[in-house]
Amino acid sequence: MPASNPDHDPRAILRAGLPDRYLTPEDLAVMLVVPIETVYGWRKKRVGPPGFRVGRHIRYDPAAVRAWIQEQADREAA
Repeated sequence: MPASNPDHDPRAILRAGLPDRYLTPEDLAVMLVVPIETVYGWRKKRVGPPGFRVGRHIRYDPAAVRAWIQEQADREAA
C-alpha cells in the first residue's frame, strides 16, 4: 500500500490516535523514518520497542511503541 494513503500510513495513524491493528517492522521503519535494518537491529539488541512473534511474523503493539518513543524523548530531555 502506498504511504500516501492515510488509512495505511503509520505516521498518520499514530498522529490520529492508536491504530486498531498491530504494527509491522515496515510500519515502524516508515513511522520513525529509519531503515528497516535498524528496526531489526534494535530487536536483535533488545534496545527498540518491544515486539512479539505471530508465527513467523514480528508485530508491535502501538501502545508499547508510543511508550518507547516517549521514553526516548524523556531521556533526551533529561
